[in-house]
Amino acid sequence: MHSERLAFVGTLAGGLAHEIKNPLSTFSINLQLLMEDVQNLKGENNKKVYTRIQALQREVQRLEEILNDFLRYAKGQKLTLEDCNINEVVDEVVDFITPEIKQKKILILKSYDAHLPPCRLDINLVKQAILNVVINAEQAMEHGGELMIRTSGNKKYIQIDVTDTGTGISKDILDKIFQVYYSTKKTGTGLGLPTAKRIIEEHKGTISVQSEENKGSNFSIKLPVDVNIY
Repeated sequence: MHSERLAFVGTLAGGLAHEIKNPLSTFSINLQLLMEDVQNLKGENNKKVYTRIQALQREVQRLEEILNDFLRYAKGQKLTLEDCNINEVVDEVVDFITPEIKQKKILILKSYDAHLPPCRLDINLVKQAILNVVINAEQAMEHGGELMIRTSGNKKYIQIDVTDTGTGISKDILDKIFQVYYSTKKTGTGLGLPTAKRIIEEHKGTISVQSEENKGSNFSIKLPVDVNIY
């Protein structure tokens, strides 16, 4: 009975999030149109209006991110398994986020094991999980630093390590970082790491973290080569 109630609440929350998302999208489009109208006008007062519209756009974008992250987390997705090279999967994530990371004066280092066996996993979901972990590392290095991404493994498992030289995580909150909506950062939704954990566990894998304050953190993702075997 309890599990049925939880499933119902999850469905209800997902439906509510979709209902909120639709008017929010309309609001965002109209703000953009209003911004274009203001840009065509002249005068000191218009600058104030322009600034206020920008502030509204930022908040709308933040709400959209929260809703999207919630929907990703709440939605129980069936895995679409494909054969792949994990190094290529990781590298696509790195290529995607490299421009943003370089702007923050973060040096990206890569060390891929060239002898890893082919993997069978849901490529898009695993990319999302890795991206969430990398974004978390990026946010921990506001003043620059180094981001090391490694792959390793054997015939049964592959491992992806994401290591940063950021602020680190204190021992008293280390066991809370995978909790839904728990975040110590100014930005973010508090769903990035919980979503990553859920995706990895759906693949019968594990995600763990080691961290030291003012030195940095290392997140280790361990995945079976073929989720169907284990």
